[in-house]
Amino acid sequence: MPSSRNIIIAGAGIGGLTAALLLARSGFRVVILEQARRLEETGAGIQLSPNATRILVAAGLRERLSADAAIPSAIAIKTAAGSNLTRIPLGATAEQRYGAPYWSIHRADLQGALVEAVRANPDITLRLDATVEDFVTHANGLTVAYRYGAAATQDTGVALICADGLWSALRARLGQPAPRFAQRTAWRALLPASAVEEEFRTDEVQLWLGRNAHLVHYPVKSGTLINVVAIVTDRWAEPGWNAEGSRDELLSHYSRWNWAEPVRRFLAQPNRWLKWALYDLPPLSHWSDGPVTLLGDAAHAMLPFLAQGAAMAIEDAAVLAACMARESHDPAAALRRYEHARRRRTSRVQRAARSNGRVYHQAAGEALARNLFLRFAGGKMLLRRYNWIYDWQPPSNEAPSSAATGNH
Repeated sequence: MPSSRNIIIAGAGIGGLTAALLLARSGFRVVILEQARRLEETGAGIQLSPNATRILVAAGLRERLSADAAIPSAIAIKTAAGSNLTRIPLGATAEQRYGAPYWSIHRADLQGALVEAVRANPDITLRLDATVEDFVTHANGLTVAYRYGAAATQDTGVALICADGLWSALRARLGQPAPRFAQRTAWRALLPASAVEEEFRTDEVQLWLGRNAHLVHYPVKSGTLINVVAIVTDRWAEPGWNAEGSRDELLSHYSRWNWAEPVRRFLAQPNRWLKWALYDLPPLSHWSDGPVTLLGDAAHAMLPFLAQGAAMAIEDAAVLAACMARESHDPAAALRRYEHARRRRTSRVQRAARSNGRVYHQAAGEALARNLFLRFAGGKMLLRRYNWIYDWQPPSNEAPSSAATGNH
């Protein structure tokens, strides 16, 4: 394939891998440069809402992913004391309504499926232990300099997609700011479903709301494991994803005065907790510079209170591939179109996630008002409030104007 169809992607996370697959399906040759020496899952469970799964299904991954995914029947929202507030229907209701499933899946299973598809595609090259160091643009596109193992090397292409995550070095190269600490830490663990009390091994996403802390858990690995994420207000701000956490420290955020004893017993079960500080980005002034653009967390890192971080990266990949296919003769124009199609939507999701984070951790009178609203609204109405997220459709490669509709 001629070099005019070569695209380089920095980063082999969910966004980078999905973008590579979709770009290859659109006729491009893709080189993925990933600085890790081997691909390992970072994190445990992940929720994939219909706006993301419809893209993965269209990419031919339904059979592979559904073998490992769980299908939550609902999001059950409860108070720290154990009172039921509401139940947002998912399962068959969500798939019928949005035309795509709502899955909960182990991140390693999603990454593994994407890597298998990438390695099976002759138009994609995946290079591990490859760290991008710089790039220079020129009349024919750009040249990317990177360290491949111990060797300095370079590749040329028509575009560079920076999908290198929250701590993107290439975002800084484009003159954009670093992430900001959100005064929260997240703790994660996995438990065998057979080891927990019946209340905690349902087929639901369970969301428990408390003062300065909340808890989310849901099934993964076809329901055999429970993914647990506890998020607390905190000042610990060290970068990274896998710091060891003390169970006693975590339980101090879930005191017996505020949290039901079954919840505390559940949190006491994991022998190992990992924690990470939560950061997000302010909406950026721009993502692209000529034939270079940002994708996923590098462009719009967001807090996890809508479970949309991975979904937004997957959406980015679909819009990017469609824009590049339509304007392959002018990659810089294609990337401008991609950015225009994505910035408003992702900024709105970022704001909504921050708002949820404040609502989840309310106390006293604010929490009482929140709880009354949730009970009054009911699950079906709350599901409708997410239509703007879940109903999103990827653009068609054929319709020149469709990319501009990607921000509804």
